[in-house]
Amino acid sequence: MQKTFKYLGYSVLVLSVVFSLYLLNLFSKKPYSLDHFLAKELIVGILDSPESMTYLGIFDDYNLIFNHNHKLTVSSLEKGKEEYLENLQRLDTLKRYEIDELSKNQQITHKIAVFDTEIDIERFERFRYHSYPFNQISGNHLNLVEFMTDTHPVRNENEARDYIERVKMFDDSLKANLVWLGEQKKLGIFAPKFVFDHVIRQLEEMIEYGDSENPLVQVFSKKISDIGMPEEKRNELLIELRRTIDLEVRPGFELILGYMLDNYENANEYHGVWSLPEGNDFYALRLKSYTTTDYSAEEIHQIGLAEVARIENRMRDIFIELGYEINKPIGEMMSDLNEDPKFLYADTPDRKEIVIRDYNKMVKEAEEDVRPYFNEFPKSTVEVRAVPEYSEKTAAGGYYQSPSLDGSRPGVFYANLYDIKQTPKFGMRTLTFHEAVPGHHFQIALNLENEDLTLYRRLGYRTSAFTEGWALYSEQLAVEVGMTKDLYDELGVLQSEMFRANRLVVDTGLHHKKWTREEAMDYMKKTTGMSDTEVRVEIERYIVWPAQATSYKMGMLKILELRDRAKNKMGNKFDLKEFHSLVLNQGIVPLFVLEDLVDEWIEAETRS
Repeated sequence: MQKTFKYLGYSVLVLSVVFSLYLLNLFSKKPYSLDHFLAKELIVGILDSPESMTYLGIFDDYNLIFNHNHKLTVSSLEKGKEEYLENLQRLDTLKRYEIDELSKNQQITHKIAVFDTEIDIERFERFRYHSYPFNQISGNHLNLVEFMTDTHPVRNENEARDYIERVKMFDDSLKANLVWLGEQKKLGIFAPKFVFDHVIRQLEEMIEYGDSENPLVQVFSKKISDIGMPEEKRNELLIELRRTIDLEVRPGFELILGYMLDNYENANEYHGVWSLPEGNDFYALRLKSYTTTDYSAEEIHQIGLAEVARIENRMRDIFIELGYEINKPIGEMMSDLNEDPKFLYADTPDRKEIVIRDYNKMVKEAEEDVRPYFNEFPKSTVEVRAVPEYSEKTAAGGYYQSPSLDGSRPGVFYANLYDIKQTPKFGMRTLTFHEAVPGHHFQIALNLENEDLTLYRRLGYRTSAFTEGWALYSEQLAVEVGMTKDLYDELGVLQSEMFRANRLVVDTGLHHKKWTREEAMDYMKKTTGMSDTEVRVEIERYIVWPAQATSYKMGMLKILELRDRAKNKMGNKFDLKEFHSLVLNQGIVPLFVLEDLVDEWIEAETRS
């Protein structure tokens, strides 16, 4: 027995030494393993973000150790500088690896990490303050509330108290934002006037919320009721939450409101980022980041014009086939179709519940229809919910939230039901294809669940060019394989594609060709037939989120180009299911990496 303990002690000692050496290497200037280095970087980043830890879900059972679930990130100037210095060190480490010594998968990983890190470094060095942190769709006044209502879990009393502790941090978070705004002001960078108008209205509403309107109170009350908490305890916690809102939330919102009111006259008279310092270079970097290509703004603008014309011709053919007389522009005909009562839900008190029920039915149908065209299917479920009322006036028509990594939270497709004309029935399937199946939910959930990928490849890199490109490709795939039920559904798909092609034109129009908001709205209205509400919301989104809107169509075009290339070169050897597996099984990658992967697949298959 003594000998056994002796050997056990030696084993523990050896393991301790080995682990210590491993850690020393992991934090050295060039760790032995690229994958382990990037995993370490990712984990350190996640552990530095309480919101990310909660969002992933896998840390919540260990909150006593990580102590994250009652905290929020406070984005100070110092923290931003620290992240920049960490990026410089990260790039230095990445460039120490010899490419020829890396495996094929590691070479792909290396390309992604270098590209992403260089973008972040240039953004900080040249354009640190070139954004509008308080805007109508993603300002911290909205993000904080949405995180608490949609992501923070309340499964027991401890998590309920953590909810209140996090709400107490709103004031600190918003004060840090105010310091950032002060630095931005020194450079003369201000959002356009309409952004000020929206944010001022939102803040005033949120400050004046009573308990019956305040989502922080209403959602919390529902969550603690749903877990069966005794009434006396619920009342105690609700009193504490209301007191916290009075002391820590409203004062923070009032600080930001004061800044917006005090600087209202400084609002940017122009709508494009060309008007900011080095604005053209800033937009070029944004295009490179979001499209992962080297296309210029002018080239993207011309691609958009050509796509708009092509899609318009197909829509005209369908209208003729349906028996319509082409007596006005296609955009106007789609506008008439959008307002045709036979395609709209009745404006009844339960309209939203009925629409959500129908959307969820469409998701189930799509899940069955795609089975012949994919090898892999997500384990995580997806459900459809209405966009929260506090943000529906300015939110996009639909968006997706991924499931938690531990599977405890499903993927969610949020549908905006604010304006009844936003939900013509012929447009619902295409939004289902895009946001849920086989679009965002398929791609994102499969990526999270793919255990063959390293941690960095699953969680460490995101690009709209791939994710949104795949979602838009999914809409066209649905038409090709017969998932649309009639020509009206196809018109819905084409209207959606026209919308994304339109984005290439209006985004570059605003930020490169110096269009005004009104000029961009007029173009989009004429060519898409979207409702006035939709057009306004979308154009205003592109103004505060420059270049992101170009990623959808550019990504779709690249996926289609690569599919056609594979079909033409592989002939009978081409397998659509295998193509989809190739695209989805490598995680989220820049388009230039995806092109390399497809070309290598073609070469391997044609050589065999």
